[in-house]
Amino acid sequence: MRFRSLLQAAILLAVGLVVHQVTPPILFGMKPDFLLGMMFIIILMEPTPQEVLVVGLLSGILTALTTSFPGGQFGNMVDKPVTAFVAYGLTLLIKKAPRPVKAAVVSFVGTIVSGATFLAAASLVTDLGKTIPSLLLAVVLPAAVINMISVVLLYPVTEAVVGSVRRRGESPDAVK
Repeated sequence: MRFRSLLQAAILLAVGLVVHQVTPPILFGMKPDFLLGMMFIIILMEPTPQEVLVVGLLSGILTALTTSFPGGQFGNMVDKPVTAFVAYGLTLLIKKAPRPVKAAVVSFVGTIVSGATFLAAASLVTDLGKTIPSLLLAVVLPAAVINMISVVLLYPVTEAVVGSVRRRGESPDAVK
């Protein structure tokens, strides 16, 4: 695994965590997961499968530490690694799509997968019962739209910043 890539991923996840923390809840204490959006941006930058695993696990740990949703700790630990690999698979399937399309598809579908997996896992440790469809419509779907917009806007900016940092770190002979 590349140390520089993991360090950049950790910084991006930390930014996502801070934004997630200051975002107010939408319904029943749930709020859009901006850390998830940063996870998608990291995955869109084509990491290795090992890095996807580390990013998914780290995302799960960070969101589990900060969740206010009943059963959310377990839900986040299950959902983030699963979602990371679904997003990674999507990036491989639509590799030749234009960047904005790829960012929109990965973030929208990934957020829905994340929300559904989170609710299913959380329901194993707490009684969500018949509220799951309501939560999918009232929280997950709006969060998917918000994440899609934020990822489409932030992905090119993040990619440019990370690219300039990478170029600065190369030896003068490497940049021609």
